[in-house]
Amino acid sequence: MSDIIGHYIAGQIQAPEGSRTGPIFNPSTGEEIARCAYGDQATMDQAVQVATAAAQTWSKTSHATRIAVMYKLRELMIAATDELAEVIGREHGKTIADAKGEIGRAIEGIEFATNEPHVTKGEFSVNVGGGIDVFSMRVPVGVVGCITPFNFPIMVPMVMMGMAIAVGNAIVWKPSEKVPGAAMILARLLKEAGLPDGVFNIVHGDKAVVDALLEHPGIAAVSFVGSTGVGEYVYQKGTANNKRVASFTGGKNHMVVMPDADLDAAAAAFVSAGFGSASQRCMAISLLLPVGEETAVKLRELVIEKIKALHIGPYNDPKADFGAVVSAQSKDAVEKAIAEAIDAGAELVIDGRGIQIPGHANGYYIGPTLFDHVTMDMTFYKEEIFGPARGIMRAASLDEAIAITNAHDYGNGSVIFTRDGKSAHRFMNEVEAGMIGVNVPVPLPVSYFNFGGLRRSKFGDGHLYGPDAARFYTKFKTVSQRWPDAAAAPTDVSLAFNPVSDKS
Repeated sequence: MSDIIGHYIAGQIQAPEGSRTGPIFNPSTGEEIARCAYGDQATMDQAVQVATAAAQTWSKTSHATRIAVMYKLRELMIAATDELAEVIGREHGKTIADAKGEIGRAIEGIEFATNEPHVTKGEFSVNVGGGIDVFSMRVPVGVVGCITPFNFPIMVPMVMMGMAIAVGNAIVWKPSEKVPGAAMILARLLKEAGLPDGVFNIVHGDKAVVDALLEHPGIAAVSFVGSTGVGEYVYQKGTANNKRVASFTGGKNHMVVMPDADLDAAAAAFVSAGFGSASQRCMAISLLLPVGEETAVKLRELVIEKIKALHIGPYNDPKADFGAVVSAQSKDAVEKAIAEAIDAGAELVIDGRGIQIPGHANGYYIGPTLFDHVTMDMTFYKEEIFGPARGIMRAASLDEAIAITNAHDYGNGSVIFTRDGKSAHRFMNEVEAGMIGVNVPVPLPVSYFNFGGLRRSKFGDGHLYGPDAARFYTKFKTVSQRWPDAAAAPTDVSLAFNPVSDKS
């Protein structure tokens, strides 16, 4: 019988007897390796009750104490990198090297969380009138619900929850049921770092748990990362239940290549940014958009050459450039998208279907797949393909390339490769995307800058990284304060509504 991963509430792993469970697979082999307990309304009620009580104490803890926990967590995360990478690779399918890169970005998020006192400090004005001082302050919202995706089992949760915890909130986290192992390691590390029991809680599950979280009156704010359809649902349902919601969703990221660009470097960038982690990244480059026919012809050949050099294998193969997709369902969805693109008239340049990995016949593998002559009316252009199937489009000018980029529903990331400053300047100012790269294929910002897309790539007024993350997890208060002179004469009653003055 497979091991069952239980919930984590009040600093303890809950025995999952009698609960619904779901399978956890090793995508590299296709075998079931464990099962994950699925919570219900009662589980959510218990977690929120515990978190609410813990938040009352944790919110009053000094900045210095909270920061000390973050510093200790950083040390523990570094020490546990190999352990975390192994679990992430085994449950997700990404290579060990890729998993370690993810962990590094998670640690970067923790480092920024230690700056929360600076980000959340308020403003002060002395004697605005009548001896009144006015100042602002940010305080924790209370209990934060976090819903995170399978593709980054530790980076997204940590940059999300690190700041939420650092500013004084308690957490109820619903990780992806496909990859729960890293979540349980993180729970252990937070406890070792000195985080009080109850501040951090995990409730595993499916849509039933998501709905319980979104509907629960004890949760003040919800942060979500995942697909656009689910993200829009989370935003609408969460706000309908009077919650603050920041929902970060899908992308169809365009890479424009100008004729003056270093084409070899551009080709390498497209292949690495397009196929890394089996293309299961919201910041992955989906569409290559060369400007001019000559550019397209040259770039296509360079891309084909570099794709053919890629090595596909299990997560623990040190030679593998990328591994399997996360599930059999994901594999089926990507292969369906490939078939639909062929039917729609796109030119299939490289077909990654049917790839065989020796000793891993049941793994969920798709080799790198490349289409050319993709057009805007094709489903392959319109929808995010969460797997290693990428496309080439054609543009006659920068104007057309910008128009194609802005015509898409998504506005997560867009990049341009060029040696011309004017072209780059136009691109960054005119393209409607939240994150823009200039000769940078994956414009994922460092943790002290805000992360978030535009259009249907983000719902809600919030950001995942940066100063805005701290602001999202806090609420704003403005205080007007006066200390009267005890020896002063009694104040006359006035019902007039007057501006503040020295006489008020």
